Amino acid sequence: MPSNRIKFVAGNWKMNLNCTSAQSLAREIAANNAVSQVEVAICPAFVHLGTVADAIRGSTVKLGAQNVYCEQDGAFTGEISVSMLSDLRCQYVIVGHSERRLILGEDSRMVNAKAKIALAAGISPIICVGETLEQREKGDTSDIIRQQMDGSLAGLEDAAFERLVIAYEPVWAIGTGRTASPQQAQDVHADLRNWLTKRYNAGLSSRVRVLYGGSVKPDNARELMSQPDIDGALVGGASLKADGFLQIIAGAAEASK
Repeated sequence: MPSNRIKFVAGNWKMNLNCTSAQSLAREIAANNAVSQVEVAICPAFVHLGTVADAIRGSTVKLGAQNVYCEQDGAFTGEISVSMLSDLRCQYVIVGHSERRLILGEDSRMVNAKAKIALAAGISPIICVGETLEQREKGDTSDIIRQQMDGSLAGLEDAAFERLVIAYEPVWAIGTGRTASPQQAQDVHADLRNWLTKRYNAGLSSRVRVLYGGSVKPDNARELMSQPDIDGALVGGASLKADGFLQIIAGAAEASK
């Protein structure tokens, strides 16, 4: 379905690949004509950011990071600052991914602080929200998503929404092979957009891109991204193979028509 929101596909490589395979994958993606039809970003592990930045230089592919710390610098062993990401020419950073919320205990207040520090540095945050299977089965999806939105987006000025991206990732569909049906995904995306309209305004809501993430594959990508409120995909495992990821990108391009 045509939209004034440009489709966006981001690949989250998580804790995968070595330096050589990351470089090779990045080059193969960057060299494909499909990436010029929609916005594309790839998010490698921190240790591969420099290598991948060099591999995609001169292409339309954007570089993203998988996380950032909420302080400018200091005694925070093992963390990565926003200035380090800027040095590596990162344009996006994922914050609030369910794996960090659930495994590492990050709450929406921490996600909010990370989003703010990224925005202040000129890096666009991809802010993730999503419910667990237990929460969905209890009928709590809307309440959980709205709570996460309330906390993760607290205090952001209207101008921030010109650059940030929201990703709805049902936890029960991440890496499980289970995927929300296009209608299930659309229902949550529409609810997210209604929340933005009520909290801010309809104009802002109509401009913010909301991605779907959760077992996105070449065979379901186009149908998912053809839904009126789904503006692209945050892709995990399927972004680790060039052929599959490029098919998802092609699906986004088809859904834009």
